[in-house]
Amino acid sequence: MATARDIMTPDPVSVPPDMPVTDAAKLMVERNIGALPVLEGEKLIGLVTEGDLIMADVKVEFPTYIDLLSGFIFYPPSVRRFENELRKAVGAEVKDVMTREPVTVTADMSVEDVATLMVDRDVSRLPVLDTGRLVGIISKSDIIRSLASEG
Repeated sequence: MATARDIMTPDPVSVPPDMPVTDAAKLMVERNIGALPVLEGEKLIGLVTEGDLIMADVKVEFPTYIDLLSGFIFYPPSVRRFENELRKAVGAEVKDVMTREPVTVTADMSVEDVATLMVDRDVSRLPVLDTGRLVGIISKSDIIRSLASEG
């Protein structure tokens, strides 16, 4: 049975949390990659994706509020979403726009389990860890290539 180690891209390009967002975007374009693991030392602390960079560029939606007796009541989930969107919109560094605590897999996980996790968690890329250290990354394309090579 094939494992994550068999289909992953080993030693993925990674970035530090204080890298400017524009530099991360340029790196993605130059290397033709859709995600960059964010490392602090050797510890994976996040994943910055094309979607995160696009989010940094969208207009911020102001929180929903209710005008009640000449006072305003803000809808709490709307305020949290606004704060997150605002942080990403003005974020100048990778740490401001990255996905924190990304879903990860272990190097010995089966390809079937990796594919299931991608679908269940609605993610396109998964960092691969071995004894807590980043050793690779798997994308949906890697899964497709693996399926194609089996047939």
